[in-house]
Amino acid sequence: MPSSPVPVWILLFGAIGLSGCVQLGPDFQSPREGWIEHWNSPAIEQASLQHPQPDFRQWWQVFADPTLDALIAEADANNPSLEIAGLRVVEARAQLGIALSGRYPQLQQGRADSVYFERHQSGGRNPQNSHFWEHSAGFEIGWELDFWGRFSRAIESADAAYFAAQANYEDVLVLLRAQVAETYFTLRTSEARLRIARENANRQKRSLEITERLFKSGDTGELDFQQAKTQYLGTLSTIPDFEAQVARTRNALAVLIGRPPSPLTELPEQQGLIPLPDRAVLQDVPANLLLRRPDVRAAELAVAAQSALIGVSEADLYPSLSLLGSIGWTATTLDGASDSFDLVAGPSLVWNLFDYGRIKNNVRVQDARLQQLIEAYRDGVRQAAREADDAATGMTKALESEGIRHEAALAAMRSLELANDQYLEGFADFQRVLDAQRELFQQQESYLVSRNDAVLSLIALYKALGGGWYRAEPVIDPATREQMEQRTDWGGLLDEPPPTQASPPSEQGE
Repeated sequence: MPSSPVPVWILLFGAIGLSGCVQLGPDFQSPREGWIEHWNSPAIEQASLQHPQPDFRQWWQVFADPTLDALIAEADANNPSLEIAGLRVVEARAQLGIALSGRYPQLQQGRADSVYFERHQSGGRNPQNSHFWEHSAGFEIGWELDFWGRFSRAIESADAAYFAAQANYEDVLVLLRAQVAETYFTLRTSEARLRIARENANRQKRSLEITERLFKSGDTGELDFQQAKTQYLGTLSTIPDFEAQVARTRNALAVLIGRPPSPLTELPEQQGLIPLPDRAVLQDVPANLLLRRPDVRAAELAVAAQSALIGVSEADLYPSLSLLGSIGWTATTLDGASDSFDLVAGPSLVWNLFDYGRIKNNVRVQDARLQQLIEAYRDGVRQAAREADDAATGMTKALESEGIRHEAALAAMRSLELANDQYLEGFADFQRVLDAQRELFQQQESYLVSRNDAVLSLIALYKALGGGWYRAEPVIDPATREQMEQRTDWGGLLDEPPPTQASPPSEQGE
């Protein structure tokens, strides 16, 4: 008795069971070097302290400046660079959805046709004319099985790329908040320098008026008058430069928070000095903070995404196994013609036998790109460590300089008072007054610059360690979301909350 053919459904389930049992290409391995796990910096230890408050993710609160808090909140809501980074997260989420579709049949096609025929046949024994309609409908399906892990590796790559986009969004957040703080304190320093220039100009103007009266009364020669005038006009000439610098910095701050260039009239000029904390507040050791830095995580996730692409390329070296099937129905109005119904199913094997040069070199290209990303990651970590150490050193030394220059500015102020008194009493010539005025202006300028350097170094330290990466709000603001939903059906992609922190596959519990 002849054996019956194996049922199609047995072949189908057997092939599905074998699909995905092999994953070509390397599994992801973290490119971290051993030193980073235990890295520490004496400079950071000296410039920081461990304390639970304020939250490292909101480090700017150490300045206790409500105006700065409001500016950062406005930048979070309106900055276009952050908005673009959020849109890239949504794009990566959609790309991940495309990759996930590889788990299902790639071809799912329905068709329906209605064709009219009109036939005129002449000559021969039985010439005839006929006309009729032919109707057909069918459905075709094609499913390439993931036997070599082509689609699972593509999903792995897209998943890592999605988390990398999220890390890049957080990196933009870190940079934005640091830039707002830097610009804000640069503005306050420029305002203080402008104020100091005006105060010194007023002092020198009084000296000019005194020497002018003495010159006109014949008590002194013209030299004192002209020297006083020269010094006064020289100081006066710096005021427009400082005013322009204040205006430019206010415009830069306005653009950062998502406004057109404007003087920010609601931001009054600050009369006192900018706050100067003497320590950075950290909640973890520098090595962990460095690895948590968003651009470092993004670089590691880029390695993970590229590692999976090697497996996608290697799958082309082997045959692809697909399951094909179709259902078709055909009917005609021609007299005597029969209708038909067809059911076709079976496996298909396709193999690029003589194209190995292209495929193998494509695998090599992907591997070379992987190694480039590994080297870029390692260099990025070293550069991040250098930035943190430099910022900590800069902060410590700027604080030392600030203290010395503060004492120098106080001494210069006292020297000017003594020189003025001695000049008015006739115990010193006017040159000592001029020297004291010039020295006071220089020391006050140097003091403000060193104080600003210390503040900017503190901000740079927080930025170098990845502070400020977290934001609870959605990556897309409501107005943009509404505009996008009016154009396109986004399903639930815009509703999905972003992950709190992107991690490479090895840390996601795969």
